[in-house]
Parts: sequence; C-alpha cells; structure tokens
Amino acid sequence: MLPKAFPDPDAPLPERCELLVVGTGAAGMAAALRAEACGLHPILVDKAPVWGGSTAVSGGAIWVPDNPLMRRAGMADDRAAARAYLQSEAGNLFNAELVDAFLSQGPEAIAFFNDETELTLSHRPVSPDYHSDRYGAAEGGRALDAHDFDGRKLGPMLARMKPPIEDFTILGGLTLGRPDIYHFLRMTRSAASARYAAGRILRYGIDRLGHGRNTRLVMGAAVAARLASSAFARGIPMHLGQELVALERNASGRVTGAQLRCGGVIRRITASHGVVLAAGGFPHDAARRARTFDHVRRGLPHYSMSPASGTGGAIAAAEAIGAAFVESNSNAAFWTPVSLLKNRDGSTRPFPHLFLDRAKPGVIAVGHDGQRFANEAVSYHDFVQALIGKLLDGGQRSAWLVCDHRALRRYGLGAAPAFPGRIARHLASGYLKRGATLAELAGNCGIDPAALGQTIERFNRDAASGTDSEFGKGTTSYQRYLGDPECKPNPCLRPLEGPLYAVEIFPGDIGTSMGLEIDAQGRVKDRKGQPIEGLFACGNDINSIMSGAYPGAGITLGPALTFGYIVGNSAAELPAA
Repeated sequence: MLPKAFPDPDAPLPERCELLVVGTGAAGMAAALRAEACGLHPILVDKAPVWGGSTAVSGGAIWVPDNPLMRRAGMADDRAAARAYLQSEAGNLFNAELVDAFLSQGPEAIAFFNDETELTLSHRPVSPDYHSDRYGAAEGGRALDAHDFDGRKLGPMLARMKPPIEDFTILGGLTLGRPDIYHFLRMTRSAASARYAAGRILRYGIDRLGHGRNTRLVMGAAVAARLASSAFARGIPMHLGQELVALERNASGRVTGAQLRCGGVIRRITASHGVVLAAGGFPHDAARRARTFDHVRRGLPHYSMSPASGTGGAIAAAEAIGAAFVESNSNAAFWTPVSLLKNRDGSTRPFPHLFLDRAKPGVIAVGHDGQRFANEAVSYHDFVQALIGKLLDGGQRSAWLVCDHRALRRYGLGAAPAFPGRIARHLASGYLKRGATLAELAGNCGIDPAALGQTIERFNRDAASGTDSEFGKGTTSYQRYLGDPECKPNPCLRPLEGPLYAVEIFPGDIGTSMGLEIDAQGRVKDRKGQPIEGLFACGNDINSIMSGAYPGAGITLGPALTFGYIVGNSAAELPAA
C-alpha cells in the first residue's frame, strides 16, 4: 500500500503529539505501528539524518520460538523447551519475567506484523540455534527473514534510508541476501548459479542507471524498509536529525515529553501517552563502554559495527530522571571478531567475521604464539569470548585467521573476496598477508613459526580424519550448517595445503546488550524497581532479555519487534496526560 504523501523528514517538530518514539530501527517503528493500530497518533524521531538504524545494515534475522510462520508450514515448536534453552543460556541471570513475556507475545507480534503490515516474513526450515547440542535448542523454524523489498516504493524516502555498508556489497553497492551468497560463491562451478548471479547483476545495473543505487532491499534493509513503508502508509510522521536531549516530567513524576536538538536549536515536545526509547543502545559511548566492557577497561582495542549515532543518549536521558541501567549481564555486548580495513586518510574501519569464513574447511585461528585458541566454527559471540581470553592471557592485542589458497578463493577471508573477486588490493594494503611457505607467512604476521608449524601439522592430521581432537570443530549441527557440505566427512575440516594467507582480527561488537531495566509491559523501571509512568523502552536501549547470552540468529530483532509490539499496546492503554 503506497502512502498518499510521504513524510517530510526535515519538517519542524510539532509542539505536541500523543506518543513520541525515539529511534527508527525495527523496535521504534514496531512500537509506532502497533500504537497506531491501537488508535494513537505517534511520531518517529531519530538523531541521525537517515532512518533505519542498525536494523537497516543488519543480517535481518528475527528469532521468535513457536512463531506462526513455522506453524503454518507444519513445523512444531515447544515453548517450554525454548524457555529451558534460554534459561540454560542465561544461567543465574535468567530474567523469567521478560523471557515469559517474549515467549507468550512474540508469536502474537509476528502474526500482527506479518498479517497486518507490510513486514511479510518467511521462516527458515533449517537454521540451528547457536548451541544446537543443548536441550531446548531447535534445528530450524525459529529464525525468520523479511521478504525482499522494492525500494522504489519508498519514493523520496529511499534517499534518506541508511545506506548499506559498502564493504558488505559488491560492484560498489550490490547487497547480497542469503540465497544470493550461496549462488555467487558457486557461480564459477554451477551454470544455474551463474545465471542467477548474472540476473542479479543486470538488475543492479539498471537500478544504478535509474536510481543511483540498488533498489532491491534484502535482509535487515528489507525489515527496515517494510516497517517504514507501513508507517508511511499509515501517515506516521518521521523527523530526522532530532537528537534527544532530555525527558520532561510533570509534578507527579510522569514522563510527558522531551527536549530535542536540531541544528543547534532545542525544542520541547509534549507527548500525552508518553515517550518510547528505541535509539540503539550505547555502542559508541566511549565512557560507558570503558566502564562496562571488561576487556576495554583492561586495555584491549575494540571496534563496533553499529551506526556511529549509537552514543547512548537515550539511555543517559532516562538515567537523568532516575531510570535503572543494568550492568550485571554476562557480556556487555553482542560480540563479533573484526578485521581492520584502511581508509584513504589512514584511519581504519572494522569488517566483521560473522559466518562466511571461520567455520569453513581450510581455516584456523591462531594467536601470535602460533597456537589455536578456539573452535573456529562456534558463533561469533562465543568466538570473541575465547579471543578476549587469549589476548588477555598472552598480553597481545590481536590474533589471526589463517587459511590456504584453496579456502581463500572458494570462500573468501574477511573482506578479501572469493574467486572471481580480486584480492590484489588487499595484499597491497597489507590487510591480507600471504606466504608461499609457512615460515614466510609467520614472518609477515609476527607469528611464532615453529609453533605455527606444529599447530598446522596437528590440525592437518586431525582434518584428514574428519575429527578435530583439540576443539571439536564441526561437531554440532550449527557448526556443520556453516561449513561446506561438499567437504567430506566433516564440512568444517580440511588440511591446509600450499600457500597460506592470514587476516589480523580484533574484538568487536554488533550492538550492546546492557541497557535500561524494564518490566513485562515495556515500562522503564527506576532504581527502586518501580515503573516510571509514561516512559517505555525497547530494542537495544533495554537490557537484553538474553542477559548477555547469544542463543541464536535474530535474538536482537525478535525481542525488538516483540517488545515494540508490547510497548505499543502499553502506551495505548495509558490514559492521556
């Protein structure tokens, strides 16, 4: 459904509204859409000059157990088993109140967005939870993906959508979805994949000529675009470049509005049904990060993949009126290993190693001492926990991913692409190290050559038999899911042979997990545990319901949509101030 008129994101902020939603990622737009469906007239504001937040540049997975899409496809799920799985993940930090709200209302939220908005979804029949060997984990169905979206339907608002991260694209702007990645990696070995890739490239070329960018939106961009298109169709205003400065309360303590800064001018806006905080957490709040990230406090480098606008301003505004911030999680963020690409001005930018390289056969991770330190096929979150331990124990600031020529050209290594992509510029920049021999690679990287030789000899002996005796790479369904099914007997193991390559890796994140404490209605709590009337939060501004654990693909967007839905209901039920 196309809107009668698209919003003017640069229009002056109104003096009053019914519900003020701070943030235009999945959580904020979900809250606005549900509130509108319940009869309110919300407005969306965002600090950034573009909309979509981290959602627009994410993988887009949405994790909700027992969701209606899997049910409609004939798949069964057990909410009690899902709860047990989450409880085993969180341990003694398990938040029963919020997890139970998520499990009970998550399926209801997915039904609402899929059936009553443009956020149409499909379930993944096969997508194992990250700790697939634990009780309650599922082999598929819980992870959902948004259908691809035609960005031309966004009209002039397409130009104001957060653009893709260039390093995640090919040909200067073509973003690949999950099916695309499969075919592009196989296009030199499969005629069907070659035809598929050619079709995508042709469509991209037409888009560049007619619109200056790719208009086929996939993964997280599709989630953000579908939610935004729904908001525009319902006449929900969106104001960009509006930074939350402070929250305002009335004499009884209820939040009744906010102060927003735009172009250096601060304006007040009242909100009769309250304020929703969904501004994306604090990944770029250097002071809070130094306090809550233990490895940063202990001197290790750290790099975030989240948008630079995520400086924690909404959290700070809530704390200023007494809101409670939770610092007890097992992990302060959702970790990912990153490598560093050089910018033209000499600075660097991070590139995440999520799932395309580490789990593949012919790839290992080693420290500067030449020793492996982790199962390379575990989730990115788990891998970084092992990486941090290795760096702190060894007094180092980085480690290395090492692969052979066959693995590099078949799967790629970080930003260095698979064949037929070109790697010359990455060799020239020093991002990708190469050695014709093991000793040459070790010398280029500062790795102990004797220890690296022993490590590779031991690994190759294990890989030939299909069993990793040291770390068990490829022993769970999740790990094998990320491997190469054409590699037998273990899709994650193959001996390293011939010339070797390496990329230096560091700790990084894709978002913070610590945040504001809320109740099951999405109301922000004060430091005495009482809800602050008129103040709601969802997305990464709240303390993750996973308590610092990372159970599966989409465990940020699943709760973001669910608690956005819950918050929309709660705000509508709150009497007007």
